[in-house]
Amino acid sequence: MKKIFLLLIVVFTSQIIMAQEVFDLYPGKIPNAKITPVTYQEIADTAKDGKVRIRQVSVPQLIAFYPQNPNGTSVIICPGGGYAILAITHEGYQVAEALNKQGITAFILKYRLPSDEIMVDKTIGPLQDAQQAIKTVRENAKKWSLDTVKVGIMGFSAGGHLASTLGTHYQKWLVDNPNKINLRPNFMVLGYPVITMAEFAHQGSKNNLLGKNPSEELMKSYSSHLQVNQNTPPTFIFHANDDKSVPSENSIDFVRALKQAKVKSQFYLYQAGGHGYGMENKLSKDSWFDIMINWMSLNGF
Repeated sequence: MKKIFLLLIVVFTSQIIMAQEVFDLYPGKIPNAKITPVTYQEIADTAKDGKVRIRQVSVPQLIAFYPQNPNGTSVIICPGGGYAILAITHEGYQVAEALNKQGITAFILKYRLPSDEIMVDKTIGPLQDAQQAIKTVRENAKKWSLDTVKVGIMGFSAGGHLASTLGTHYQKWLVDNPNKINLRPNFMVLGYPVITMAEFAHQGSKNNLLGKNPSEELMKSYSSHLQVNQNTPPTFIFHANDDKSVPSENSIDFVRALKQAKVKSQFYLYQAGGHGYGMENKLSKDSWFDIMINWMSLNGF
């Protein structure tokens, strides 16, 4: 690991969140990478609502948040953004803070966004970073006081697609793994996730990841509900039924596939809430996060 920075301070909505480490995901050469053009530099901008959005990631990183009293469970968080940006505040920092309060160690994955400018094959770039992230967490489990059988992956929107892709494509290694580290998450948490690349696909995510004219085989491979089997990790999913950006059919089809494969799952479908609400659905008094924590406890995570 390189470029380690201690005690990064992230500020949002008048709160200060303490991230103890930020480090490059790959210790050496980044796989599947082209020489980064001078014009392709990482950009972080802040919207009017104070939320930070990151674009043009060419050097993937993990942002680590350590709780005061770790319970051994860890979660890798994949922010959403249609594979065009990373919505790193409300689908990253705020989630990491909430997990820390539960004793859970959190790692925000600042993954490469698919781009022909910086990748030989943009369809596998984000998945490579997710595989490298879980490998890194398990390899450093002792150092970080983590349990290697309590490592989860969480994702929102397109980040949910990335998380579900890891959970269904962990057997095909796309990164160097000389120690044969298990790349399968022990559990998944998917928030209003992009799942399908067919009828109910989010077109922006699909186009950015697969291109505008992907083959049927490629669309099937990246439609996570079609890749579920009995070894797919237990999953907690939440969605809003009025989501116009990513229709709730995405989650419904995934839950149906999990049930058919006899994989443990819990699905919370909000009556309303739209898309991209992060920790707080303002149209409901129910907290998906609290329900998720109960589900994790029930399943020993």
